[in-house]
Amino acid sequence: MEKKVYMDYAATTPLDEKVFADMMPYFSEKYGNPSSIHSFGEDAQEGIIKARKIVADFFGAKDSEIIFTSGATEGNNAVIKGIVMSRKIWEACGGKPHIVVSDVEHDCVLESAKRVMKDGLAEVSFAPVGSDGRVSADDVQKLIQPNTVLVSVMYANNETGAIQPVQEIGRMITRENEAGNKKIYFHIDAAQAVNYLDCNADALGADLITISAHKIYGPKGVGALYARTGTPLAKFMDGGEQEFGLRAGTHNVPGIVGLGSAIAQLENYKEKNKEIGRLRDRLIDGILASVSRSALNGSRENRLPNNVNMRFEGAEGEAILIMLKDKGVAVSTGSACAAKSLSSSHVLKSMGLTDLDAHSSIRFSLGRQTAQEDIDYVISAVPGIIEKLRGVSGSFDHSTNLSQADEKGSKEEGSVFFG
Repeated sequence: MEKKVYMDYAATTPLDEKVFADMMPYFSEKYGNPSSIHSFGEDAQEGIIKARKIVADFFGAKDSEIIFTSGATEGNNAVIKGIVMSRKIWEACGGKPHIVVSDVEHDCVLESAKRVMKDGLAEVSFAPVGSDGRVSADDVQKLIQPNTVLVSVMYANNETGAIQPVQEIGRMITRENEAGNKKIYFHIDAAQAVNYLDCNADALGADLITISAHKIYGPKGVGALYARTGTPLAKFMDGGEQEFGLRAGTHNVPGIVGLGSAIAQLENYKEKNKEIGRLRDRLIDGILASVSRSALNGSRENRLPNNVNMRFEGAEGEAILIMLKDKGVAVSTGSACAAKSLSSSHVLKSMGLTDLDAHSSIRFSLGRQTAQEDIDYVISAVPGIIEKLRGVSGSFDHSTNLSQADEKGSKEEGSVFFG
């Protein structure tokens, strides 16, 4: 039987067995519409109430500050568009508001920001990142204007695993608000961070946080938005009065229950997360030692314990992916949402990589089911694949394929180059 190794947990995770068991009754036994006042509706509503409290406690928030969504993409759209479409925001600004987002946000944030800019609803500034893929609080601060109403910076990047200094940014925004007697709202996309990092809203200084269940061993099609009391958001789904009048539509009860259950399981996996970190380091060390002219995109510091984003000089990423697939290994060339796109990763290019280097990069992302034998299998498979691909492109001129970061020297934090 062909060996199968899943290393694409950043794209999605398998449903936890306990989560599945908690969801099951809400498909066939407790199937009522939670908006109905009869006992069938009450049974369904109890599931939502319990899940809302679990998610609220996770954020250190009030139950009334949790809005259930279809996932992080909807939540991020709701934040970017909902803030700039709020009448209260326009009145406070006395005109068009301004927002700041980082260069390495998920496409749903970047495209939402570009949409409101194109539609004349907001001015937008994009904060740069360094070669390690991280934005600095100072660079964000430099972009703040008198009419700035929102800063959106992800907690951890989906492609590189780079952990952003969100607490530092949160403190900077608090100082700006106090000094200017105004209110800049701070949004954090925490979809990739929930498994591994503290998401207490007060500790982060966040007014808005978005998450998605399927990144944390929950079901697809459900997520949550934390919105601090008093944060102005325009309604993002018209109709009924579900979700405090912001998001109309019949609740996805099994999904919401699943999200709550997935959040509840997180505490049980803290030791496992440490093991994932050790396996990540084993994979990085193994590849760097066995494949010449390979490099880790970004630094090991301030990186999620499950993320390994590597580039292989002289080998094309899609070809590597296909050859690994033939050996039963599932990986990604970047964001899962852009898997069918041939354009270069905007994240890697923002870090200073050339198109060629970005196209030679592969993301390995580990998870709860990853075992050491999986790591060793991948380490044994990669060198032959790279050697074969480099042989096919024998005329490749290595001197022209160093990234801009590499040209500055292999000792820089964002470009650990071996070979």
